[in-house]
Amino acid sequence: MPQSSSSRILVIEDDRPIADFIRRGLTYEGYAVEVAFDGESGLAAAQRQPPDLVLLDVMLPGVDGFTVCRRLRAAGDVPVLMLTARDAVPDRVTGLDSGADDYLTKPFAFEELLARIRALLRRTTPGEADETALRFADLALDPGTRQVWRGDRPVELTAREFDLLALFMHHPGQVLTRDVIYQDIWGFDFDGESNLVEVYVRYLRHKLEADGEPRLIQTVRGVGYVLRET
Repeated sequence: MPQSSSSRILVIEDDRPIADFIRRGLTYEGYAVEVAFDGESGLAAAQRQPPDLVLLDVMLPGVDGFTVCRRLRAAGDVPVLMLTARDAVPDRVTGLDSGADDYLTKPFAFEELLARIRALLRRTTPGEADETALRFADLALDPGTRQVWRGDRPVELTAREFDLLALFMHHPGQVLTRDVIYQDIWGFDFDGESNLVEVYVRYLRHKLEADGEPRLIQTVRGVGYVLRET
């Protein structure tokens, strides 16, 4: 089942372990990911099916990342986040002058990569004005801008975390089973031994309760979870 968070990301990275790590992580977070391992293939993929964002390595075989970035920029306004092991100021300047929107130096924390991606997609994706903000207790969620607040405090969520919270907020007071959550958020059934839902509920609780706020996502033992005040 397609998710509202599934922006399409093109990863152009010749280091296959890194490319696979990024692909798996972003897919896990709900993004649609295509990988190209050299500049020419990346440009062809971008032309064949324009992505919502490009993650672009600098040190590519054949056509280097700076050249790829200039060609992408000449062809349209797709946001480009450059990834590279180079950390010298001239290289960062060259990347930005080539048309990159942001620059992330390897090695990087995956959470930082997700934050940079969210920021770039927010800049380029208009809000869905017809979607009303959801509210429960002191929690507010805006489906259009994909922003969340706990009282006056903004809460930064990954794409999957946001979708999971939105599911709860669309069904306040209703107990959602693990199977229902798996099907709605990940789009297919998981093995009964998987603790994926528990992990993501823990992530959500950690972020929603970061300032000591009362718990809103309650555990119903042996059944699932429910959004309600204690």
